[in-house]
Amino acid sequence: MFSLFRRPQQIKASLTKTRTSFLTRLTALVARNEVDEEFWISLEEMLIGADVGTTTTIELVDKMRVRADKEHVRQTARVQEMLKEELLALLQTAQPPPPLSNFSPPYVVLVVGVNGSGKTTSIAKLAHYYRAQNKKVLLAAADTFRAAAIDQLKIWGQRVGADVIAHQPGADPGAVAFDAWQAARARNVDYVIVDTAGRLQTKFNLMKELEKIARVLQKNDPLAPHETFLVLDAVTGQNGLQQAREFKKATPLTGLILTKLDGTAKGGVVFAIVKELQVPIRFVGTGETLDDWAEFDAQEFVAGLFE
Repeated sequence: MFSLFRRPQQIKASLTKTRTSFLTRLTALVARNEVDEEFWISLEEMLIGADVGTTTTIELVDKMRVRADKEHVRQTARVQEMLKEELLALLQTAQPPPPLSNFSPPYVVLVVGVNGSGKTTSIAKLAHYYRAQNKKVLLAAADTFRAAAIDQLKIWGQRVGADVIAHQPGADPGAVAFDAWQAARARNVDYVIVDTAGRLQTKFNLMKELEKIARVLQKNDPLAPHETFLVLDAVTGQNGLQQAREFKKATPLTGLILTKLDGTAKGGVVFAIVKELQVPIRFVGTGETLDDWAEFDAQEFVAGLFE
């Protein structure tokens, strides 16, 4: 991937709140220096408090208990190392799809997520990321439910140097996606990023709308959309996991974009999401500007929690 956005220092900085909370509790726990029943109970409480999730935490701690018993581990410092190893292994269970072979542009990325999750800003950052690789990008304003969403995407398009295909508010989102693909093909565009409405309160309509967008795109390219990214606000914690469940029901997901990681002390929700959904984190929003964007790296993320 493009090295400009491999920024371990950004990921580490964005984890400051989570790390402070996580390490403070872990340090106190490790200071006991004895692996006993009370230690395991406290470790479970600490992980749940970091929003790792009850089910994921129980499975994680049970696995560590077995390892500790098998390896005759008696020192808490060794358990801390085991915890790092298990958290990393958990994140690595979900991998991005392999690159397409014999592919003809445009590459279509569908972006989904609830309103307020940072979806439109993430689309702009993703477009900026592709533009930094000297790729031509076109944005499709298929969130036609809100006029403000269309206007916002046009503003971001101007800022990142990407054309925007938009219809009138209330128009058919599938028609917008269809026209965007046609325009991209005519203009030799490399990437089409499709914004979509995020109305979880009308789940049936959401599913039908996303299905229709995919169906229309496939009239142009049977493989489209080539990627579907779900944008999740890290601040929402376990609510974000519930959102992810609903979107996964509505459309196949190939990756997650985690926003506002710098604004929460409960970044542990990443582990719960990956464990349950088996969908990899692909990008992390680490701040307000276009450059506050990093490719997700499991090793860097776990290291950022402990260092």
